[in-house]
Amino acid sequence: MDSTANQKTQSPAGNSLDSIGVLKRREIEARILGPVLEALGKEFGRERVLEVAREAIASVARGHGHELHQRAGGNSLNDFVQLLPMWEKDGGIEVRIDQQSNDRLSFDVVRCRFAEMYRELGIPELGALLSCNRDFAMIQGFNPDVELTRTQTIMEGATHCDFRFRKRSPTEDRR
Repeated sequence: MDSTANQKTQSPAGNSLDSIGVLKRREIEARILGPVLEALGKEFGRERVLEVAREAIASVARGHGHELHQRAGGNSLNDFVQLLPMWEKDGGIEVRIDQQSNDRLSFDVVRCRFAEMYRELGIPELGALLSCNRDFAMIQGFNPDVELTRTQTIMEGATHCDFRFRKRSPTEDRR
């Protein structure tokens, strides 16, 4: 992996987040957000609270994608694949890459400890919101010309997650 991918992600206060890894960060977030979202849902209506949370998490993920673009030193799909070890840390995910180029990247997540962790915490329904929800927004922040297609996730009970990334041509509409 190139040295730019090994740089630490810095929070606004300058503290390194990479030392604990993405899996542990999501667990900490879930232990805090799970009860908060439940309490807010009782007070203001579950669906509306989850909708607002989904939008806020997507906004954070887009910003993270932009940070990853800077960290990788580029925003091609070859640059992006160099960042996968962040999610693989501590066995967070196990990935099988099928296709990799600057314009296309296809891989399957064949084990997802994120999904396992949310189930162990008793909040599997929040797993998609707190983790899977980030993927589409994150890639928009990384490169708005890249389209992600995913038809299934382990979080939702599938045997694997099918990530398919494709760089759009300059004439294609970005939705």
